[in-house]
Amino acid sequence: MTGPVDHPLVTAVKPLVDAMGAELVGPGEAHPDDVVLAWEGEDVVAVRLPQLSESLDHILAAMERRHGMPLAELDRKAKQEAVRLLEARGAFSVRHGVETVAGALGVSRFTVYNYLNRENGSKSG
Repeated sequence: MTGPVDHPLVTAVKPLVDAMGAELVGPGEAHPDDVVLAWEGEDVVAVRLPQLSESLDHILAAMERRHGMPLAELDRKAKQEAVRLLEARGAFSVRHGVETVAGALGVSRFTVYNYLNRENGSKSG
């Protein structure tokens, strides 16, 4: 990124931007869909949000880092919890989200749907 990379606003938002899989760009390089952040009335940095599918890959990679192992190696209970967290983050509203999650967990799409149905069934009871 060009611009004031050591600006306090950039320092403050960088962990959030990294966690989202977004990118920081200079305000002059901002596209219409980017979010320009200002500090005391001056544009400092723009945040380029990732495509939803990229976000899902980023979320899955972060979950693997958190667990310290590939998601496919988690036990059934941990996989069910992962599906619950992913649903809460909107993973299944992304095109091919179920297939992507199933591949990461090393289970079938049918199994992911079963985990989702089990979770949704327990909410309505």
